[in-house]
Amino acid sequence: MYAIVETGGKQYKTQPGEVLRVEKLPGNVGDPVAFDKVLMLGTEDEVRVGSPLVDGARVTGRIINQDKGRKIVVFKFKRRKRYRLKKGHRQLFTAVQIDAIEA
Repeated sequence: MYAIVETGGKQYKTQPGEVLRVEKLPGNVGDPVAFDKVLMLGTEDEVRVGSPLVDGARVTGRIINQDKGRKIVVFKFKRRKRYRLKKGHRQLFTAVQIDAIEA
């Protein structure tokens, strides 16, 4: 069974037992997390698509890590104008272990 959930303005395909890296969620390591915005549920022989959400569907999991992603370098440059700007950015993320998909 799999589900497509929406969190942090993005959509993720989830399955029980997998680790999902999503935008930062409030909470500590070990806290339970529930995703109520389920857009689609699928099994081997059936697919349920919500309009826009699937009624009564829920994906539960627990937080296993709160961390920062790898560094991204932002470099701006204008030739012949002596303009150079170098910045770095590390996006915060939450790693969630998916426990169950409730239909």
